[in-house]
Amino acid sequence: VLTTRVVSCSPAELQLENNGKKEKIKGFNVTVKDTILFPEGGGQPDDHGTMGGVQVLRVTRQGPDAVHFVSSGLEEGQEVLLKVDWERRFDHMQQHSAQHLITALADALFGYKTTSCRGLPVDHAGPIRIIDIEGVDANMCCGTHVSNLSHLQAIKVLGMEKGKKNKTNLVFIAGNRVLKYAERSYNTEKSLISLLKTGPEEHVQAVDKLQKNIKRLQKTNLVLLRDMAVLIARNFKSKPDQGNFFTLHYKDGDNEFMNIIANEIGFEDTVIFLTVGEETGEGMFLLAGPSSVVDSLGPRVMELLHGKGAGKNGRFQGKASCLAKRVEVEALLQEHSHQMKAQEE
Repeated sequence: VLTTRVVSCSPAELQLENNGKKEKIKGFNVTVKDTILFPEGGGQPDDHGTMGGVQVLRVTRQGPDAVHFVSSGLEEGQEVLLKVDWERRFDHMQQHSAQHLITALADALFGYKTTSCRGLPVDHAGPIRIIDIEGVDANMCCGTHVSNLSHLQAIKVLGMEKGKKNKTNLVFIAGNRVLKYAERSYNTEKSLISLLKTGPEEHVQAVDKLQKNIKRLQKTNLVLLRDMAVLIARNFKSKPDQGNFFTLHYKDGDNEFMNIIANEIGFEDTVIFLTVGEETGEGMFLLAGPSSVVDSLGPRVMELLHGKGAGKNGRFQGKASCLAKRVEVEALLQEHSHQMKAQEE
């Protein structure tokens, strides 16, 4: 912890990624007289923590200053207490020091050179820190490190992967990450033993067999689904009083299923409304029929289903977020069908 004073505070935005989705949040960029929170740089992530009880979400470097992004504003001159998220900080220290050690030993023992490194920032001023692993390595570094190699606890090289420009990346974990990795691997292995009913050495073979069986079943299911679509259409066409309107919902269908039915029935003189997916949830829809009817009613059908879609050549199809409304769509189409029939008579 460190007690310091706020030098500046200005409105700002921060882009975060949450579950693969990027979002912008509003907050404030704060600089203080001194800080214990490490700003992102040199390949090392930034520290997190709190400033006056407010969560610090990002720390970046601007010249000699560390800029802290916080969600709530602070007053200039205000005295604040800084606290670092020690678990995150210590994890970064372990990984960073382990990287220095691996790099030095790879060079000394095998002659492997590090292919990616950075010099000092062009705007750096002041003392330069040397990280010295006695008898092994001495390098300039601004990052956070353990004070003794015993704090690394363990280093596990997981493997290698192809890098850019014919380089090879070494994948490793150190310290608490090794312990967490071992625990996670054990729990995963234990679950797989229960699910697959085989020992760990047979897991890959068992999963491969399952995947092949699934692909075979999916292929068979697709053929049956197509045949089913053809039979549904032919059954409708064989009825003497088939009328000029056909509707169907099938939970396990897909776009191809709906289009096969529409093509088999023919929609020059018949209005066809088909849906697939959860009966009261999300799914897909297809409205097919005479172009004049589809062009007129398609947008209304999409609106009722809270969906998105487009129409062309007598077809209007898309995604629906509320298939529970299909009853209202059917009522709309049946009313239109009756009107068409009355006009013909």
